[in-house]
Amino acid sequence: MSKLNELRQSLQGQDMDAIIITNAQNRRYLTGFTGSAGTVIVTNTRALLLVDFRYTQQAKDQCKAFEVLEIDRNRLYETIQEIFEQDSIKTAGFEQHHVTYHSYQLMNNKLTATLKPLSTIVEDLRKIKTPEEIEIIKKAAWISDEAFKYILTIIEPGISELDIAHALESHMRKNGATGAAFDMIIASGYRSALPHGVASSKVVEQGDMLIMDFGAYFQGYRSDMTRTIAIGEPSDHLKEVYQIVYDSLQHALSKMRAGITGREADSYTRDYITAKGYGHNYGHGAGHGIGLDIHENIFMSTVCEDILEENMVLTVEPGIYIPNIGGVRIEDDVIIKKDGVEVLTHSPKELIIL
Repeated sequence: MSKLNELRQSLQGQDMDAIIITNAQNRRYLTGFTGSAGTVIVTNTRALLLVDFRYTQQAKDQCKAFEVLEIDRNRLYETIQEIFEQDSIKTAGFEQHHVTYHSYQLMNNKLTATLKPLSTIVEDLRKIKTPEEIEIIKKAAWISDEAFKYILTIIEPGISELDIAHALESHMRKNGATGAAFDMIIASGYRSALPHGVASSKVVEQGDMLIMDFGAYFQGYRSDMTRTIAIGEPSDHLKEVYQIVYDSLQHALSKMRAGITGREADSYTRDYITAKGYGHNYGHGAGHGIGLDIHENIFMSTVCEDILEENMVLTVEPGIYIPNIGGVRIEDDVIIKKDGVEVLTHSPKELIIL
């Protein structure tokens, strides 16, 4: 079934005549349009992409399944009202998580249709990846793996976290990435205890654990991989922590499959780490969806009752963080399968000591 037909079924299930889509990633998912501005209108019979003159030709080239309408961007809602009148639209949904209060006021004032806030109607479609999407994400993961191979050849005491981040991004770009998938987390030594320690001017020192959480942005999609390495021989304590995180990840990868809840998937890493005495040092969820955005549904956690389905692409990323000492996180990207997972990130996970 096409994305448009799936969306229309969802709209009909919520008694909606139309939906107004403004979120950039949802717009791209449905239309293929890569421009930075545009509004999508989907009804039971029409699929329109409204753009201003800057994007008319690009939209026509990229969006064969959509009626492209060039508009005056200062008359967006007047144009939508005209479309709604033509098609007798009485109720229209809008993306409540992406529409500002100001935009809602404009819509409410200009449109005669009853407006209904919709939560994640397009995002829910995006959870299951198409074969084409999976191939792109696989290439993004390969680009990340290649960058990791390279970075191991240049890391040494004295290099800064920022230098590592720049070198990773440069290498990923050389292999086809548009750039980094997100602000990289490069955290060494005591900073490795910061789960979101973005790259700083701190230099890597002998004995540091070094967390590198990075990914490639390739053809609109993203990979997300974390590896933790040691610079020189780490303490026995940190070696123990590393092994616990490694074992918890391997346990999760061996147990995850379609049909379980996000809470169950989270428990495969969390229960293991807790049993080893470090549950209070593992404060984030076990993973999340990736795709056009770096964080997509679902979010595996202790409260997630969403069901893992075939062809979801998720991260699995247990970690332990000990303040003023250091931390370890290891993360893979996986495709959910009926009876297991396919791991997309192939960089070695055993402890590497440089």
